[in-house]
Amino acid sequence: MHSYTLIAPAKINLYLEIIGDASGGLRQRPDGYHELAMILQSIGLADQIGVHSLSTDSIRVHCNHPQVPTDNTNLAYRAAELMATQFPEAFSKYRGVEITINKQIPVAAGLAGGSTNAAAVLVGIDLLWKLGLTQSELEELGAKLGSDVPFCVAGGTAIATGRGEQLSPLPSLDNIYILLAKYRSLEVSTAWAYQTYRQQFGNSDIRDTNNLAARASAVHSGAIVKAIFDKDVRQIAQKLHNDLERVVLPAYPQVLQLREVIANQEGILGTMMSGSGPTVFALLESQQQAEQLKLQVREAIPDEDLELFVTRTITHGIQIGSSV
Repeated sequence: MHSYTLIAPAKINLYLEIIGDASGGLRQRPDGYHELAMILQSIGLADQIGVHSLSTDSIRVHCNHPQVPTDNTNLAYRAAELMATQFPEAFSKYRGVEITINKQIPVAAGLAGGSTNAAAVLVGIDLLWKLGLTQSELEELGAKLGSDVPFCVAGGTAIATGRGEQLSPLPSLDNIYILLAKYRSLEVSTAWAYQTYRQQFGNSDIRDTNNLAARASAVHSGAIVKAIFDKDVRQIAQKLHNDLERVVLPAYPQVLQLREVIANQEGILGTMMSGSGPTVFALLESQQQAEQLKLQVREAIPDEDLELFVTRTITHGIQIGSSV
């Protein structure tokens, strides 16, 4: 028997733009996804994933969080299924796997918790079955599971286009401190957020450039990318952008209030909702400032349902914790 423990970091979006077609309307791909231009960033908040060989052909998932499913609706389970399908000889030789998820990343938070778990399973089974896959091959497999999975394999800082699976690495941002805030019981459907955005802004949201390729590439030379190359944390914070705030914040007053409370505190560089929410994050220059902000937000919103985490940006994706 053999097993690996992997560290699976969460991510935040520093930039999320839903881009359109040549007519200026919003483009929905044949696969049902929207064309996106995003900047993704790995953070230190992480789950721990155990991948262990079984003597049977089954796939088993265990998780310490009651909201996380352990059947084939779990993305980590589906990652193991995918590997078994793609590499039948290895599956026949090494048999099934047991996956243990020690959840630290909030569930349904817009932080890619499910995607990073799936990425960890891909990496873990590659090691377990001695497949020798490259990072690019693992990312390609990840794209079959979900838009964020390829990024979660590699991590760091990257521009993501297409539906989010086409990655262009950027210079890594390290040790920018972050406060994450999320109401434990609050969930926002990603599908709802994109559909609502399309319904509300699909015909009227015509931007300065009307060429799809130009819009997709504009982020590559945009102000926030320049700030990332310059390692200018203040400028990065000033250029944060998320189109989905336009539909989520009006529909979820708790998230709007949380964002406003954080924005009104001293010492923050910038604040925004991550992905489709409902997590709101703030960028800060030091851990001390992040801890202070945590206390200020807790005092302003003394709701036990509100979870607060202090973390930082990191330069990597899935990492091997240990092997037995």
